[in-house]
Amino acid sequence: MRAIELIAGEIPPLTHNDSAQKALNWMEEFKVSHLPVLKNGNFVGVISETDLLDKMELDKTLDVLFQHLPRPYAVETDHIYQVLSKIAEFKLSLIPILSNSEKYIGCTSVHHLLTLIANTGSIKENGGIIVLEMAKNDYSLSQIAQIVESNDAKILSSYIMSSPDSMNIEVTIKVNQIELDRVIRTFQRYDYHIKASFQKSSLEEDLKFRYEALMNYLNF
Repeated sequence: MRAIELIAGEIPPLTHNDSAQKALNWMEEFKVSHLPVLKNGNFVGVISETDLLDKMELDKTLDVLFQHLPRPYAVETDHIYQVLSKIAEFKLSLIPILSNSEKYIGCTSVHHLLTLIANTGSIKENGGIIVLEMAKNDYSLSQIAQIVESNDAKILSSYIMSSPDSMNIEVTIKVNQIELDRVIRTFQRYDYHIKASFQKSSLEEDLKFRYEALMNYLNF
């Protein structure tokens, strides 16, 4: 998904003539802690709740209170991953989206992005999750996929988490099977370290059945 497809239409920009109090009111209304600011239709920067609360004269306009504002933004052609990266880099609750010629188009919020991501097919589709931990040099998505597919399953999505001060990475995969016992055993045969798994285990189902049978017997 491109940034232009991520715009949340319900969040309007402020203008340089708006008061600090109006900005705070809008932040409360739209459940964000940042808002874009325009001057004569041009994007001039992002105002934060923290910056506003540092000012004592909330009746004054943004133009009077702030000579310069930070200008983090995403370009309309940016991929959703680039948008998320910029939000994380600048610690934003919302990011403006500009055209390639730097004209303001709209903005998107963290809440809106999370809703879009949660509604994607791979997230909504039933399946199990496996978290693998390995050395960075040992990572091979093709081998991981081969192990999963050898158990008549397929990878729905995957992502990698790494830390700059570690030589290891975490690879999280979601597969289209709820019961993962066979897949996990195969990974273990290939000496993969399973850090975590989230599944509907046949063992758990068996224990639940036995527990319910026992409770029914005692109640009888």
